[in-house]
This record gives sequence, C-alpha cells and structure tokens, in this order.
Amino acid sequence: AARSLFAMSANEGREPCPDRILDDMGVAFAMGAIGGSVWHSVRGAKNSPKGERWAGAVTAVKARAPVLGGNFGVWGGLFSTFDCSIAHLRQREDPWNAIASGALTGGVLAARGGIKVAARSAVAGGVILAIFEGIGIMLTRTLNKFAKQQQEAALEAYSKTAPGEEPQLPEPTGFMGALATLAPAEQEVSSEGLDGGYGGVMVDQAPEFDDE
Repeated sequence: AARSLFAMSANEGREPCPDRILDDMGVAFAMGAIGGSVWHSVRGAKNSPKGERWAGAVTAVKARAPVLGGNFGVWGGLFSTFDCSIAHLRQREDPWNAIASGALTGGVLAARGGIKVAARSAVAGGVILAIFEGIGIMLTRTLNKFAKQQQEAALEAYSKTAPGEEPQLPEPTGFMGALATLAPAEQEVSSEGLDGGYGGVMVDQAPEFDDE
C-alpha cells in the first residue's frame, strides 16, 4: 500500500507521503511569514508617528509576522495530514481528497467555537478547495486541448510539406496564443527528433539504403 501511494504521488508530481506534510507545512509557513511581513510592515509604518515609521514597521513585523506564519503552517500541516490519510485509505489521488481535506481542516481549526461554527468552517473549507480544484481541472483540460490542436496542426502542416521545405505552422491566436508567445523557445518540426517524430508522435519515414 505504501509503495502504491508513493507511486501515485510521484505520478502526480508531488512529494510522497509523509514527506509531503513537512513540505507543505514549510511552504505554508513561508507564505504566511512573507505575506505577514509585507502586510504588518505597512500597517506598522502607517500607525507610527513621523520619524518612527521604520522602527514601528520592524516592531510590527517581529510581533505579528511569525504568528501569521505559524497559523499558515498549522493549516498546511493539518491539510496535508488529512490529504495523506485520505489518499492512503482510498488508495487514489484525485480532487476529492483535497476537498475532503479542506473541509476537515476547516472544521478542526474552528472546533473550539462549537459544533455550528466548526460545521460552517468545514463547509467553507470544502467549497474553497472545490473551487480551486475546479479551476485547476479546467485549466488542465484547456491546456491539453490546445496542445493537442497544435500537435495535429503541426502534423498536418508537415504532411503537406515537400521534402526539404520548411512547414508553415499556423500561429496560435487568442488567450492561448498569448501564452504560447511567452514560451522560452520555439519548437521546430522536423522529420528527425528524440522520438523520430513531432510531439512524441511517430512519423513514417522512408528507409535509406546505401548504394552498392
């Protein structure tokens, strides 16, 4: 079971459990500490008298930024603990794990306020994580669809190109086209590549024989 969970985590591109708990806790603490430093430095400088704004900003950061970082770290640690536990019980990695983990985390953190408060916090946590997961799924599907269209267009352009000529690839348009222009390097279509084709798709080539 542990090996299968490790494999699923590797396939998802995430740290395996239980290392994921420490990783997410550290990332959450860093986010809270950095964001809290910026926020409280501005508030501390604003609420301090002239001539003492810098000292007020530093004092506010020292007093409040570690607290906010700790709160974020606790949330990240609880969330990852629930996420790993649910993934282990279900033996699968999918968005439902994150949604359930968000709900459980929100409920546990608000448990001191009573059952009603904890229930409302659990619902809010589940809804927020569901929104995040939904946006992630939509973006993933959009990017995959765009990549497939570009691959098909490139293969079609290559099939219509005479030997020795450069294929005329269609320029991407719209929002996805704007994202494509931000790519660090352009991809070239050629008959020879790492996989003998373009985009991982094999292209039939005529074998070459030495004349004897």
